[in-house]
Amino acid sequence: MGLLKEFKEFAMRGSVVDMAVGVVIGAAFGKIVSSLVADVIMPPVGVLLGGVDFSDLAVTIQEASRTVEGAVIPAVVISYGKFIQTVIDFSIIAAAIFGVIKLLSSFKKKTESVPEAPPAPSSQELLLAEIRDLLKNRP
Repeated sequence: MGLLKEFKEFAMRGSVVDMAVGVVIGAAFGKIVSSLVADVIMPPVGVLLGGVDFSDLAVTIQEASRTVEGAVIPAVVISYGKFIQTVIDFSIIAAAIFGVIKLLSSFKKKTESVPEAPPAPSSQELLLAEIRDLLKNRP
């Protein structure tokens, strides 16, 4: 019974719940950024690059063939174009996330208030400091 109680305390700790919420929001945000890259950013990039689609680039090591029984043996292909496309997508996603985080941190800095200066000492504190100084200077 102690193990169950200990697990419940661990799972309900604030940091674990916060992390779970962060993972769920991160997954949803990932979909938004992926859509931004695929549907908004990549079409103009494709036009600028002359319609090049990297995902079609590949090197065929062995052509597809059939066995004696008629079963198809698929081709052995190195799809380096898909890798290049994935690297480009990652770079754009990383830049977009960096921009969003930079924007959010600038909003956060604006909302943080400047720490106030300590209040001026009261007349009583000034009097006590003067008495202290006089006592220090006594022979």
